Amino acid sequence: MYTLIAVVVLSLFFLSAAIRILNEYERGVIFRLGRVIKAKGPGLIILIPVIDKMVKVSMRLVAMDVDPQDVISRDNVSVKVNAVIYFRVIEPIKAIVEVEDYAYAMSQLAQTTLRSVCGQAELDELLSAREKINSQLQEILDTHTDPWGIKVTTVELKHIDLPQEMQRSMAKQAEAERERRAKVINAEGEFQAAAKLAEAAEIIREHPMALQLRYLQTMREMSAEQNTTTIFPFPIDLFKPFMDVMGKIKKEEKE
Repeated sequence: MYTLIAVVVLSLFFLSAAIRILNEYERGVIFRLGRVIKAKGPGLIILIPVIDKMVKVSMRLVAMDVDPQDVISRDNVSVKVNAVIYFRVIEPIKAIVEVEDYAYAMSQLAQTTLRSVCGQAELDELLSAREKINSQLQEILDTHTDPWGIKVTTVELKHIDLPQEMQRSMAKQAEAERERRAKVINAEGEFQAAAKLAEAAEIIREHPMALQLRYLQTMREMSAEQNTTTIFPFPIDLFKPFMDVMGKIKKEEKE
Protein backbone atom coordinates (compact mmCIF):
# COMPACT_ATOMS: atom_id res chain seq x y z
CA MET A 1 0.00 0.00 0.00
CA TYR A 2 2.72 2.47 0.96
CA THR A 3 4.68 1.47 -2.07
CA LEU A 4 1.76 2.31 -4.35
CA ILE A 5 1.32 5.71 -2.71
CA ALA A 6 5.03 6.42 -3.12
CA VAL A 7 4.87 5.47 -6.80
CA VAL A 8 1.87 7.75 -7.35
CA VAL A 9 3.58 10.65 -5.57
CA LEU A 10 6.76 10.16 -7.56
CA SER A 11 4.77 9.97 -10.79
CA LEU A 12 2.94 13.20 -10.01
CA PHE A 13 6.23 14.88 -9.12
CA PHE A 14 7.78 13.62 -12.35
CA LEU A 15 4.88 14.83 -14.46
CA SER A 16 4.79 18.26 -12.80
CA ALA A 17 8.53 18.67 -13.37
CA ALA A 18 8.57 17.20 -16.87
CA ILE A 19 5.48 18.62 -18.57
CA ARG A 20 5.35 22.22 -19.78
CA ILE A 21 2.73 23.88 -21.95
CA LEU A 22 3.69 26.82 -24.15
CA ASN A 23 1.26 29.26 -25.75
CA GLU A 24 1.21 29.94 -29.46
CA TYR A 25 3.36 33.06 -29.08
CA GLU A 26 5.96 31.40 -26.81
CA ARG A 27 9.05 29.31 -27.44
CA GLY A 28 11.09 27.36 -24.91
CA VAL A 29 14.90 27.23 -25.09
CA ILE A 30 15.95 23.87 -23.65
CA PHE A 31 19.21 23.52 -21.70
CA ARG A 32 20.41 20.00 -20.94
CA LEU A 33 23.17 19.88 -18.39
CA GLY A 34 23.99 23.50 -19.23
CA ARG A 35 24.14 23.01 -23.00
CA VAL A 36 21.55 24.35 -25.43
CA ILE A 37 19.63 21.57 -27.15
CA LYS A 38 17.06 23.48 -29.22
CA ALA A 39 14.04 25.74 -29.03
CA LYS A 40 10.68 24.00 -28.73
CA GLY A 41 7.07 25.05 -28.85
CA PRO A 42 4.30 25.91 -28.92
CA GLY A 43 2.22 23.18 -27.28
CA LEU A 44 3.17 20.36 -24.93
CA ILE A 45 6.84 20.08 -23.94
CA ILE A 46 8.31 17.14 -22.02
CA LEU A 47 11.51 17.71 -20.05
CA ILE A 48 13.80 15.40 -18.14
CA PRO A 49 13.53 16.48 -14.50
CA VAL A 50 16.71 17.85 -12.90
CA ILE A 51 18.64 17.41 -16.15
CA ASP A 52 16.67 19.76 -18.42
CA LYS A 53 15.91 23.42 -17.87
CA MET A 54 13.63 25.56 -20.04
CA VAL A 55 13.62 29.34 -20.53
CA LYS A 56 10.51 30.87 -22.06
CA VAL A 57 10.81 33.51 -24.76
CA SER A 58 7.91 35.59 -26.10
CA MET A 59 7.77 35.94 -29.87
CA ARG A 60 5.22 38.78 -29.84
CA LEU A 61 5.91 42.30 -31.00
CA VAL A 62 7.13 44.44 -28.09
CA ALA A 63 6.60 48.20 -27.81
CA MET A 64 9.32 49.78 -25.69
CA ASP A 65 9.15 53.39 -24.53
CA VAL A 66 12.55 55.13 -24.49
CA ASP A 67 12.93 57.58 -21.60
CA PRO A 68 13.40 61.27 -22.50
CA GLN A 69 17.01 62.03 -23.32
CA ASP A 70 18.80 65.38 -23.02
CA VAL A 71 20.26 66.09 -26.46
CA ILE A 72 22.32 68.99 -27.78
CA SER A 73 21.68 69.35 -31.50
CA ARG A 74 24.34 70.20 -34.04
CA ASP A 75 23.36 73.88 -33.90
CA ASN A 76 23.81 73.89 -30.08
CA VAL A 77 20.15 73.78 -29.03
CA SER A 78 19.34 71.77 -25.89
CA VAL A 79 16.20 69.62 -26.30
CA LYS A 80 14.62 66.58 -24.70
CA VAL A 81 13.69 63.73 -27.05
CA ASN A 82 11.88 60.48 -26.39
CA ALA A 83 10.89 57.67 -28.72
CA VAL A 84 9.11 54.32 -28.97
CA ILE A 85 10.66 51.14 -30.42
CA TYR A 86 8.82 48.15 -31.86
CA PHE A 87 10.81 44.91 -31.96
CA ARG A 88 10.37 41.15 -31.73
CA VAL A 89 12.51 38.08 -31.06
CA ILE A 90 13.01 36.02 -34.22
CA GLU A 91 15.72 33.62 -32.93
CA PRO A 92 14.99 32.56 -29.32
CA ILE A 93 18.31 30.76 -28.78
CA LYS A 94 20.38 33.83 -29.66
CA ALA A 95 18.13 36.09 -27.54
CA ILE A 96 18.89 33.92 -24.48
CA VAL A 97 22.49 32.89 -25.12
CA GLU A 98 24.06 35.96 -26.74
CA VAL A 99 22.79 38.60 -24.28
CA GLU A 100 21.92 38.40 -20.59
CA ASP A 101 18.72 40.49 -20.66
CA TYR A 102 17.77 41.46 -24.18
CA ALA A 103 15.01 43.86 -23.08
CA TYR A 104 17.37 45.83 -20.81
CA ALA A 105 20.13 45.75 -23.42
CA MET A 106 17.70 47.04 -26.06
CA SER A 107 16.61 49.87 -23.76
CA GLN A 108 20.18 51.02 -23.06
CA LEU A 109 21.21 50.74 -26.71
CA ALA A 110 18.14 52.73 -27.77
CA GLN A 111 18.94 55.56 -25.34
CA THR A 112 22.55 55.95 -26.46
CA THR A 113 21.63 55.67 -30.15
CA LEU A 114 18.86 58.26 -29.74
CA ARG A 115 21.29 60.77 -28.21
CA SER A 116 23.92 60.08 -30.85
CA VAL A 117 21.68 60.37 -33.92
CA CYS A 118 19.69 63.40 -32.69
CA GLY A 119 22.93 65.14 -31.68
CA GLN A 120 24.16 64.95 -35.28
CA ALA A 121 21.07 66.73 -36.64
CA GLU A 122 20.06 70.38 -36.49
CA LEU A 123 16.89 71.51 -34.73
CA ASP A 124 15.02 72.22 -37.97
CA GLU A 125 15.87 68.72 -39.19
CA LEU A 126 14.61 67.17 -35.96
CA LEU A 127 11.30 68.99 -36.31
CA SER A 128 10.72 68.62 -40.05
CA ALA A 129 12.58 65.45 -41.09
CA ARG A 130 11.41 62.95 -38.51
CA GLU A 131 11.02 60.15 -41.05
CA LYS A 132 14.71 60.42 -41.92
CA ILE A 133 15.72 60.36 -38.23
CA ASN A 134 13.40 57.39 -37.60
CA SER A 135 14.96 55.46 -40.50
CA GLN A 136 18.48 56.11 -39.22
CA LEU A 137 17.56 54.96 -35.71
CA GLN A 138 15.82 51.83 -37.00
CA GLU A 139 18.75 50.89 -39.22
CA ILE A 140 21.36 51.35 -36.47
CA LEU A 141 19.38 49.47 -33.83
CA ASP A 142 18.52 46.64 -36.20
CA THR A 143 22.19 46.24 -37.15
CA HIS A 144 23.36 46.07 -33.52
CA THR A 145 20.59 43.72 -32.36
CA ASP A 146 20.80 41.28 -35.25
CA PRO A 147 23.44 39.12 -33.41
CA TRP A 148 20.95 38.89 -30.52
CA GLY A 149 18.26 37.38 -32.75
CA ILE A 150 16.09 40.50 -32.47
CA LYS A 151 14.42 42.35 -35.33
CA VAL A 152 13.69 46.07 -34.89
CA THR A 153 10.69 46.84 -37.09
CA THR A 154 9.91 50.49 -36.33
CA VAL A 155 11.36 53.43 -34.41
CA GLU A 156 9.30 56.60 -33.95
CA LEU A 157 10.20 59.89 -32.28
CA LYS A 158 7.33 60.70 -29.92
CA HIS A 159 8.02 64.15 -28.54
CA ILE A 160 10.63 66.89 -28.81
CA ASP A 161 10.57 69.24 -25.83
CA LEU A 162 12.01 72.69 -26.61
CA PRO A 163 13.10 75.35 -24.06
CA GLN A 164 10.66 78.21 -23.48
CA GLU A 165 12.95 80.85 -24.99
CA MET A 166 13.36 78.72 -28.12
CA GLN A 167 9.58 78.32 -28.40
CA ARG A 168 9.14 82.09 -28.22
CA SER A 169 11.83 82.64 -30.86
CA MET A 170 10.21 80.12 -33.19
CA ALA A 171 6.80 81.74 -32.65
CA LYS A 172 8.23 85.14 -33.64
CA GLN A 173 9.89 83.59 -36.68
CA ALA A 174 6.65 81.92 -37.75
CA GLU A 175 4.73 85.20 -37.32
CA ALA A 176 7.28 87.09 -39.41
CA GLU A 177 7.08 84.40 -42.09
CA ARG A 178 3.28 84.66 -42.19
CA GLU A 179 3.47 88.47 -42.54
CA ARG A 180 5.99 88.11 -45.36
CA ARG A 181 3.73 85.67 -47.20
CA ALA A 182 0.73 87.98 -46.73
CA LYS A 183 2.62 90.92 -48.21
CA VAL A 184 3.83 88.83 -51.15
CA ILE A 185 0.31 87.55 -51.85
CA ASN A 186 -1.08 91.10 -51.62
CA ALA A 187 1.57 92.40 -54.02
CA GLU A 188 0.89 89.57 -56.46
CA GLY A 189 -2.84 90.35 -56.32
CA GLU A 190 -2.25 94.03 -57.06
CA PHE A 191 0.08 93.11 -59.93
CA GLN A 192 -2.52 90.79 -61.47
CA ALA A 193 -5.27 93.41 -61.02
CA ALA A 194 -3.11 96.06 -62.71
CA ALA A 195 -2.39 93.69 -65.60
CA LYS A 196 -6.10 93.01 -66.07
CA LEU A 197 -6.90 96.73 -65.97
CA ALA A 198 -4.26 97.36 -68.62
CA GLU A 199 -5.85 94.67 -70.81
CA ALA A 200 -9.31 96.21 -70.27
CA ALA A 201 -8.03 99.68 -71.20
CA GLU A 202 -6.51 98.28 -74.37
CA ILE A 203 -9.81 96.63 -75.32
CA ILE A 204 -11.77 99.85 -74.66
CA ARG A 205 -9.29 101.82 -76.76
CA GLU A 206 -9.83 99.50 -79.70
CA HIS A 207 -13.64 99.31 -79.16
CA PRO A 208 -15.00 102.65 -77.82
CA MET A 209 -18.55 101.28 -77.61
CA ALA A 210 -17.41 99.03 -74.80
CA LEU A 211 -17.16 102.12 -72.59
CA GLN A 212 -20.83 102.92 -73.25
CA LEU A 213 -21.79 99.38 -72.21
CA ARG A 214 -19.79 99.84 -69.07
CA TYR A 215 -21.72 103.05 -68.31
CA LEU A 216 -25.01 101.21 -68.66
CA GLN A 217 -23.83 98.38 -66.43
CA THR A 218 -22.74 100.89 -63.78
CA MET A 219 -26.16 102.54 -63.88
CA ARG A 220 -27.86 99.20 -63.39
CA GLU A 221 -25.73 98.42 -60.37
CA MET A 222 -26.39 101.82 -58.82
CA SER A 223 -30.16 101.58 -59.34
CA ALA A 224 -30.27 98.19 -57.60
CA GLU A 225 -28.85 99.73 -54.39
CA GLN A 226 -31.80 102.23 -54.05
CA ASN A 227 -29.60 105.29 -53.80
CA THR A 228 -31.27 108.71 -53.44
CA THR A 229 -28.69 110.36 -55.70
CA THR A 230 -27.76 109.04 -59.09
CA ILE A 231 -24.87 110.32 -61.16
CA PHE A 232 -25.20 109.55 -64.86
CA PRO A 233 -22.06 110.16 -66.91
CA PHE A 234 -22.54 111.36 -70.49
CA PRO A 235 -19.79 111.10 -73.06
CA ILE A 236 -18.83 114.46 -74.52
CA ASP A 237 -19.03 112.98 -78.01
CA LEU A 238 -22.83 113.07 -77.74
CA PHE A 239 -22.78 116.87 -77.47
CA LYS A 240 -20.24 117.41 -80.24
CA PRO A 241 -22.85 117.83 -83.06
CA PHE A 242 -24.73 120.45 -81.05
CA MET A 243 -21.53 122.29 -80.29
CA ASP A 244 -20.62 122.32 -84.00
CA VAL A 245 -24.05 123.79 -84.92
CA MET A 246 -23.78 126.48 -82.25
CA GLY A 247 -20.31 127.33 -83.50
CA LYS A 248 -21.58 127.81 -87.08
CA ILE A 249 -24.48 130.05 -85.91
CA LYS A 250 -22.15 132.30 -83.93
CA LYS A 251 -19.82 132.52 -86.90
CA GLU A 252 -22.65 133.58 -89.23
CA GLU A 253 -23.83 136.22 -86.79
CA LYS A 254 -20.38 137.74 -86.66
CA GLU A 255 -20.20 137.87 -90.41
